Amino acid sequence: MRRDTVGYICPDFMEKTLEQFDQVVGRCRDLFVKKTADYGTAWRILRPLSITDQLYIKALRIRSVEEKGAQKVEDPIEGEFVGLVNYSVLALIQLSLPADAPLELAPTEVAKLFDQHIGENIRLLQAKNHDYNEAWRLMRVSSMTDLILQKLLRIKQIEDNFGQTSVSEGLEANYRDIINYAVFALIRLTEANAKIPNSTH
Repeated sequence: MRRDTVGYICPDFMEKTLEQFDQVVGRCRDLFVKKTADYGTAWRILRPLSITDQLYIKALRIRSVEEKGAQKVEDPIEGEFVGLVNYSVLALIQLSLPADAPLELAPTEVAKLFDQHIGENIRLLQAKNHDYNEAWRLMRVSSMTDLILQKLLRIKQIEDNFGQTSVSEGLEANYRDIINYAVFALIRLTEANAKIPNSTH
């Protein structure tokens, strides 16, 4: 990665980011669709607060593993970041569906809704990358974890306030930020893992 002395990241990485984003999201989508085939849309019974708590538990486990430097449960933290992406999409779907929507949705409809919400996140990514110039590449994964937890604490407060905010972003914006930070973390972890086999060369 080419940077100057103040940490500027060359613009050619913006195209690479979109490619990597697509790859990571494709992995998340594949799991999302397969779980829908196995379980249907049982998650539709979850109220928004329950989804937020699931997200919070996943983010807390990531931070715990980061701080301890070890884990006793074999599930890698990459899987938790994938879960953060998919549960955030679930939350966005729940927020967007009308109150009288059926509990059981067709797999094709679920896949379509997933793609719609991720498409909006890609638009958000492009806009922010234009303004911030890939600044996320200068961040540690642990910082991304902390920002995800911060977003979740904001969501919990908004929920406790019955969805009302005075000047702050609402629920949707915070869920979308969680998706992007989780994808960024997965990109960074994938890059780090790719370097391991080359360490002896």
